[in-house]
Amino acid sequence: MSDTNGPRALIERIRVWLVVFVVCLVLSGVTAFPLVTELRFLDASLDGWAAPLAEILPGLAEWIDRVRGGVETADEQAPYLLYGTDWLAFAHLVIAVAFYGAYRDPVRNIWVVEFGMIACVGIIPLALISGPVRGIPFWWSVIDMSFGVIGILPLLHVRRMIKRLEAATAAEPVPA
Repeated sequence: MSDTNGPRALIERIRVWLVVFVVCLVLSGVTAFPLVTELRFLDASLDGWAAPLAEILPGLAEWIDRVRGGVETADEQAPYLLYGTDWLAFAHLVIAVAFYGAYRDPVRNIWVVEFGMIACVGIIPLALISGPVRGIPFWWSVIDMSFGVIGILPLLHVRRMIKRLEAATAAEPVPA
C-alpha cells in the first residue's frame, strides 16, 4: 500500500505542478517569437470566425487592430525593435530552465519557486507603471497582471508542498 502523503508522493505532486508551470511559462515565452503572424491571425479572426466576440468587446477588436498595425509597421520599418520580444521569449525559456533545479531537489532549490513568486508579484507594479507610460489601456494591463496572479497560485501550492516535504524528511532518522 502506498502512502499518498509520504515524501515520495509529495515529490511526485511537486514535480507534476512544476512541469505544468514550466509548460505554461515556455508556451507564454515562445508565443513572443511569431508576434507579427499571431497578431495578423488574431485580427483576422476578430473580423471572421470570432466576429461575435468583437461585437461584444469592440474595444478589444480596436486595440488588437491598432497593435497589429503598430507591430507590422515596426516589422517593416524598424524590425530591430521586435528583437526586444525575442529577448522576452528567451527570458521565459531561461527562467523555465531554472525550475529544473526545483524539480530535481525541491527542498534545496525552493528558492527557485520563491524567485518565480517574486517575479509574479513584480508583474503588477510593472503593468501599473509601464502600462500608462506606454499608452496601454488599463483593461489590458489588468489582463497582463492576471498572468502574475494566475502564475503565483501554483507556485504557492508548490511552496507549501515543499515545506511539508522538508518537514517530513527532517523527521526521518539519518542512517548511521
